[in-house]
Amino acid sequence: MGKPTGFLEYNRVDCHQVPPEERIKNFDEFKLPIPLEEQQTQAARCMDCGVPFCQAGMLFGNAVSGCPLNNLIPEWNDYLYRGNWRQAYLRLKKTNNFPEFTGRVCPAPCEKACVCNLHGDPVTSHNNELTIVEYAYANGYVEPLIPEVRTGKRVAIVGSGPAGLAAADQLNHRGHSVTVFERFDRPGGLLMYGIPNMKLDKKIVRRRLDLMEQEGVEFVTNADVGAGYDAQALLEQYDAVILCCGASNPRDLNCPGRDANGIHFAVDFLRANTKSLLDSGLSDGKYISAKGKKVIVVGGGDTGNDCVGTCIRHGCESVIQFEMMGKPPLERAENNPWPQWPNVLKVDYGQEEAICLQGEDPRIYNTTVKEFLKDEKGNLRGVTAVNLSWAGGKMTELDTYEVETDMVLIAAGFLGCQKYVADAFGVKLTPRTVVETTKYATNVPGVFAAGDMRRGQSLVVWGISEGRACAKAVDTYLMGYSNMP
Repeated sequence: MGKPTGFLEYNRVDCHQVPPEERIKNFDEFKLPIPLEEQQTQAARCMDCGVPFCQAGMLFGNAVSGCPLNNLIPEWNDYLYRGNWRQAYLRLKKTNNFPEFTGRVCPAPCEKACVCNLHGDPVTSHNNELTIVEYAYANGYVEPLIPEVRTGKRVAIVGSGPAGLAAADQLNHRGHSVTVFERFDRPGGLLMYGIPNMKLDKKIVRRRLDLMEQEGVEFVTNADVGAGYDAQALLEQYDAVILCCGASNPRDLNCPGRDANGIHFAVDFLRANTKSLLDSGLSDGKYISAKGKKVIVVGGGDTGNDCVGTCIRHGCESVIQFEMMGKPPLERAENNPWPQWPNVLKVDYGQEEAICLQGEDPRIYNTTVKEFLKDEKGNLRGVTAVNLSWAGGKMTELDTYEVETDMVLIAAGFLGCQKYVADAFGVKLTPRTVVETTKYATNVPGVFAAGDMRRGQSLVVWGISEGRACAKAVDTYLMGYSNMP
């Protein structure tokens, strides 16, 4: 695939980025494509390796390396290199319903497993994917595919994030009539309100939703199933129900002073910001503003990074991140060889922006909050932080110190699904508070689950993979067989 000697002849060239000092002035996407000819050259670096680990999606060590969707990466890299754009798109959409999403927000486990990454720089498969799908949209390759025959079966999907949308897309193309229920005012779930606009412009999400509506998928918004919207009615009116409500139960910090004013969950902070941005360009003031505040973000993952980038765009006075774990190494450790996921230091866009403005990385490792400090009016004035030590997987608290702050954003991960939805349908949960399933089927006949609600907090690409697999299970349940991929 590609040019046999391309990986020897061409160096890796990534997409361009708007400089941090410029992009923090707005919430626009800041990654810019390189010329099409250059992207084709990058596809030439795909080296026709004997075993393409990039598309394997296999477990190495304790993490999956390679694409969970088993995208046919060498094939569409080859088509891209040769300028066969239509075939590249057809090959890409064969395994991925929404490459315009993964091409923007996926951490690219395909590139981490690329054979070129063993002794050099991996192929730019992530950027190649995005280039192919955006070219397809621009040139009319992406058209509504309306089923010619309907099966007469009706499927309700609760939740419109990556898993719900993927399941809806698959089942609709199969010929089933699909209705997606979303508790918020816009469909899209995590894609709409969980990922900031500068990473995934909501016009891109809306473009796909419009296409799905043209193809026959129905979306019902402001429908909080299990809390104001009758779950029993869905069981009676539909032949199957799929629960794709995500792992939206945030992990809290149960420290003294937790009731102080100025402490927020990251998910609430990010959702309110995006809604206000879409509704009014932030002019309505209906969001949690970090303007002029000294912010502490508790959590060093992707959500914490999104909070850092959002706070900077608000105009915060300062922002730091507390990370419980130690600082990762700059290079792979001996016990973390390729093609495992590399446990190395990553500087994401939010940290890059903070470094540009503050002169140093905002992350403070081996640290967490021990107590929230309030003033006489109950407002947050600071925290007592504690240094941590790790040995044999056990944490030991060391010395403490005070840090002045008037806003804390808790981005410490998620504990599983919100129980009221599971209770409304009578489905069992595991000790991890995710839905218990057997091949995506729950203990309630006709009720299935997929995505983070079933597997726990994960990536968009895993949500799409789960939605596709669950759709096949539902199709088999409804029809007695399935030819779906």
